[in-house]
Amino acid sequence: MLAAILTLCSCSVFFSACQSGKGSSTEPTLVAGTLDGPLGADSVPAPVLDALVKAARFHQYEIMSDSASSITVEAISEAGETSTQGYGIVVVKNATSTTFPQLRNVRQNKAAYDKEQDILWLTCSVMEGTGISVERLYQIRFGEDDKAYIAHTVEPYDLQQQLIQRLGYTILDQNITFWDGTRELTTAANTVEDMGGFDAEQPIWIGEQIAYDLSGSAPRLLVTPGVKFTTGLVLTYDDMPTLTAPLTLADDGTVSLGEIEPQVP
Repeated sequence: MLAAILTLCSCSVFFSACQSGKGSSTEPTLVAGTLDGPLGADSVPAPVLDALVKAARFHQYEIMSDSASSITVEAISEAGETSTQGYGIVVVKNATSTTFPQLRNVRQNKAAYDKEQDILWLTCSVMEGTGISVERLYQIRFGEDDKAYIAHTVEPYDLQQQLIQRLGYTILDQNITFWDGTRELTTAANTVEDMGGFDAEQPIWIGEQIAYDLSGSAPRLLVTPGVKFTTGLVLTYDDMPTLTAPLTLADDGTVSLGEIEPQVP
């Protein structure tokens, strides 16, 4: 009889642990991705392109200046008297100016020049909206005449697809723990109480918030997961950490990500 009671108690404890949250007593569950496919090639509205081609001068504002390397990056706000509607980036190296009309200049572009490799890194927004901020990373190189050209771009969808094969989570009560494979990263405590609880099928998603940190020697990816609740049509980012990983871009354009870590505030 005592053995039977102990067995029932053990089963009760195990059942309670399993009910405390999805993944709380199992291996991490992989996150899902919001992006259905590649975001496509950059393009510029025909009237804006026409204005950029015909303008005698641009109204510009500075994004980055490296006076020691004689490199500046500027955003075009007007082509003559015509608004560019958030399109147009100008890269100047020494006395050579290159205009990229298809690149967007909204949401505070970032740029950084790697003098050793003669590479300019640039970020541009490709998606924005309520809770949505997705950037695309560009590797810009220079010819012998200092003319700039886009050597490679990093497609957000490709990064999402890499991450959803590695980034996992477990949930215990209101605590969400993130994992890179089997390596624990960080735990976030959910404080949202009026959304009906976590979605039972898939509560954690990525893809709506993708950015880059260009302050170091190489670009780092920044991604913030969102939470899906049983009520509401959009993901919620309250309490969620930003995760970061070093990014390596091979000569053929292949992208690889290093170890994922929580971003230090």
